[in-house]
Amino acid sequence: MKVLSRYILIEVIKGSIVATLVLLTLLNFFTFTDELSDLGDGDYGLGSIFLYLALTSPRNFYELMPSGALLGSLMTLGALANNRELVAMQAAGVSRPGIIWAVLRAGLLLAVVTALIGEYVAPVSERTATMLKATALRQQIASRTKYGFWLRDGNVYINIRQIERQETLGDINIYELNPNGTLNVATHADKAVYDGAKWRLENIKMSRFGSDPITSELLSRADWSSVVAPDLLNAFVIRPENLSAVDLAGYIKYLRDNGQKSLLVEQAFWGRIVNPVVTIVMLLVAVPFVLGFRRDISAGQRIVVGVTLGIGFYLFDKVFGHLGLIYDMDPMFSAAFPASFALALALFGLIRSA
Repeated sequence: MKVLSRYILIEVIKGSIVATLVLLTLLNFFTFTDELSDLGDGDYGLGSIFLYLALTSPRNFYELMPSGALLGSLMTLGALANNRELVAMQAAGVSRPGIIWAVLRAGLLLAVVTALIGEYVAPVSERTATMLKATALRQQIASRTKYGFWLRDGNVYINIRQIERQETLGDINIYELNPNGTLNVATHADKAVYDGAKWRLENIKMSRFGSDPITSELLSRADWSSVVAPDLLNAFVIRPENLSAVDLAGYIKYLRDNGQKSLLVEQAFWGRIVNPVVTIVMLLVAVPFVLGFRRDISAGQRIVVGVTLGIGFYLFDKVFGHLGLIYDMDPMFSAAFPASFALALALFGLIRSA
């Protein structure tokens, strides 16, 4: 019995991973065609595009795993049913609950892999991909350190300690160097606001080192024709989808301590928690479609069923999540309800097919 259960487990895992990789390949192909529109802008060449696709693949794999598990399990279990292997297993003493348990164990392993990728790989690679594209398109060198965001453009070095939003910066230092590498002008501003066309600095202190003695100047505000682009800063703004569950939990605490709304971040946090469970639910959804349907259903028909269910669940999940934000629903409920609804349908199907 253990051999047969292990066989089902391995086949379901193989089918789910292969289906997810196929979906990922298709998604990367469409993304590649979209990225070609930026080819040649700045330093964004083919090498940058392929690296960008590689860096965004972990996050896409993480998000596609539930759909891949559904499609892969439908194909795998369907093939076992068409080849009469499931019938032979049941004749050998493997019960339907035993088959379901083997599928569940496969789902648990896939859920663990998905959770690890979503927690430790996807957030880092996604932020790196966003920064890679932004800096390549702008032909600028940028990095984020514990001392804030650093940007270099030629002989100008900019240090930004606070990024509230793309259009609002705080604690900015600007260093302009001479061609020989010596400091010419050092500027500090408490705040910078982007009005859609240019930056405006506020509470400015400027020091000039080109003459002796050093001169200083204080200004309340001034326009800043900066190389800093808001879309480049977007790579460094705290975005919930680019954070791990641990980081999201810390960010929620920070927002609450500072009296700020945290609903969007809380929903992203619970989405991180629920997503690996969705993989298990999708496998359970596939089981009644195999055990309860006729065995002569073709692979093409199963693909149509899998794609329809996968897209339907994805749209339902996204729409319900947006409704949760609009109507201030409990974030745990809005993140978990679509998966719970799918689980209820899967259990109903399993009872009907028994």
